[in-house]
Amino acid sequence: MPPTSELRKVAEADFPSRFGHFRIYGFAYTAGAESEDVVALKMGDLEHGGPPLVRIHSQCLTGDVFHSLRCDCRAQLELALETIAREGRGLLVYENQEGRGIGLLNKLRAYELQDHGADTVEANEKLGFEADLRGYEAPAAVVRHFGLRAVRLMSNNPEKIEALEKAGVSVTERVPSIVEPLESTADYLRTKREKMGHLLDR
Repeated sequence: MPPTSELRKVAEADFPSRFGHFRIYGFAYTAGAESEDVVALKMGDLEHGGPPLVRIHSQCLTGDVFHSLRCDCRAQLELALETIAREGRGLLVYENQEGRGIGLLNKLRAYELQDHGADTVEANEKLGFEADLRGYEAPAAVVRHFGLRAVRLMSNNPEKIEALEKAGVSVTERVPSIVEPLESTADYLRTKREKMGHLLDR
């Protein structure tokens, strides 16, 4: 029997940004003994005008904050915010699952293994983790909180589509989140495509 889950809105505020004017929300999600903080940026009226654009973005301190070129996380985050702003409506859910769920310090340990030839999947497995430990129950609960039953999901990850569909949210369109590859991200993207099933074709 799955653990009882609860999503609680903790805060809501005005949030002007260089991408446009959003509302920012903070949520606390609990499922059994597990808990996760989730942030959402909302722009415009999500209830009218057809299924809105939604992006579920996993925290990446090294990419999102420090502009790392080992991954495409920051580029995907900015692409999502720019696209939402261009459409004038949409939702970005930012979940606290650093390093595909293994945490920041373990991600740095994985970097060290990658420096010695392991790819991102092999590095996680050498540390005793699965390739990807993330779950998407919390972001799915946030999407439902806004009354959304159908969305256009901006993602390359089939697991995010499955998670939303399982939560009763119809994904009417998968919008690719494709950014130009760099020499430093070529192997990273190849591993995503070949070992994790990410859809990286335009």
